[in-house]
Amino acid sequence: MSADLEMAGDVMPEAPSSVGGADTVLPEGLSVRVRVPASSANLGPGFDCLGIALGVYDELTVETTASGIQIDAVGEGAADIPRDERHLVARAVRRGLEYGGASARGLALRCVNAIPHSRGLGSSAAAAVSGFAAASGLLAAAGVRAPFTDAELVQLAGEFEGHPDNAAASVLGGAVVTWTDSPLEANPDGVVATGDVYLARRLEVHPDIRATVFVPETESSTSHTRGLLPDSVPRTDAVFNLSRSALTVVALTTAPECLVDATVDRLHQPYRAPSMPQTAELVAALRKRGYAAMVSGAGPSVLILGALPVTDDVVALAHGIGFATWPVDVAQGVEISW
Repeated sequence: MSADLEMAGDVMPEAPSSVGGADTVLPEGLSVRVRVPASSANLGPGFDCLGIALGVYDELTVETTASGIQIDAVGEGAADIPRDERHLVARAVRRGLEYGGASARGLALRCVNAIPHSRGLGSSAAAAVSGFAAASGLLAAAGVRAPFTDAELVQLAGEFEGHPDNAAASVLGGAVVTWTDSPLEANPDGVVATGDVYLARRLEVHPDIRATVFVPETESSTSHTRGLLPDSVPRTDAVFNLSRSALTVVALTTAPECLVDATVDRLHQPYRAPSMPQTAELVAALRKRGYAAMVSGAGPSVLILGALPVTDDVVALAHGIGFATWPVDVAQGVEISW
């Protein structure tokens, strides 16, 4: 059985005697497979509210076992991740099982990672999404409940991340518009939450739009780059970004010729530029050549969207300042099978 899903999480409780912790203990031998795409957030002016799924994929297999947590990981970041219950994917699986009213005595995880870590391509969001998708599949395979709805998955992943843009893109695919409500406000998805309510809608990306990512070897900390942003901005800059964010939605869906104008930003990229000079240099050089170039998420990767082909001289330019060029598809959302 298979399904395309969305997902989420929050702060993990202390580990119970079984992995997860709730009313129903899952039997041993259940297995689920998940494939989740990378993502880019902000898309220039849409800080914390616009995102897009990109065709670079992490893959996860989870099996219920007799006891403990076993983690096998290969690929991006595999040498640096914990191999116990602190692992982000394991935490998300546990939280997802708990949310669904179940637990497992043990879990065996096999992670095959292709999404670069700390490059602005949504690796942590993809990890959270994969864990919640796996939990959803295990619960459905055991007959405990139906798979999580898209709204449930976006909520859970939004809680894990603190904002839903990357996670929602990985869940829904295509481009997404996301927003946050307080728990006291009515929301169109009927999400029940004690904290912030995270919501998203998918945009169908115009078929002429292609994506290219320029990925450096250097890493960047999202918490560090977020700390570079001011607490307030000039009203003219806020109004500017509001207009460009709205235009970005139009450009992505019906008017790709507007992408260069739409993806100008005044709220976050200028403030982060001094900490990522090569990224800022590449964005400026690409935009001068007519590409809709932007910092991918918090950086340091660079994303371009549009129909303009990436020429050999652009690839050479990027390589000369330390960036590899990755042509990628605009991806569909998370895939899960059990």
